[in-house]
Amino acid sequence: MSLVTTHVLDTAKGQPAQGIAVRFETAEGKPIADGRTDDDGRIRDLGPETLEPGVYRLVFDTGAYLGPDAFFPEVTLTFRILDGTAHHHVPLLLSPFAHSTYRGS
Repeated sequence: MSLVTTHVLDTAKGQPAQGIAVRFETAEGKPIADGRTDDDGRIRDLGPETLEPGVYRLVFDTGAYLGPDAFFPEVTLTFRILDGTAHHHVPLLLSPFAHSTYRGS
């Protein structure tokens, strides 16, 4: 399993958000990996199994999912990895006019 995984839930529809493109990158914007959410709204294989401690970000192309009038055409979640060998699950809860996140398990 990759060190970082994600999951997108469409809270307005009450279901996983399928087909959202996600970029995983350093805080400076250097690409690490990319993927697309599956039928369960998850990306289980997103990058390496270990990383250097530091600040990273996940960039979600929510505009393609929410449509051309999306209030949030892109959502960027910036987070810190202190232990470069511990699994980090970073979910996104999405609706047309709001989003939230937390450190998952």
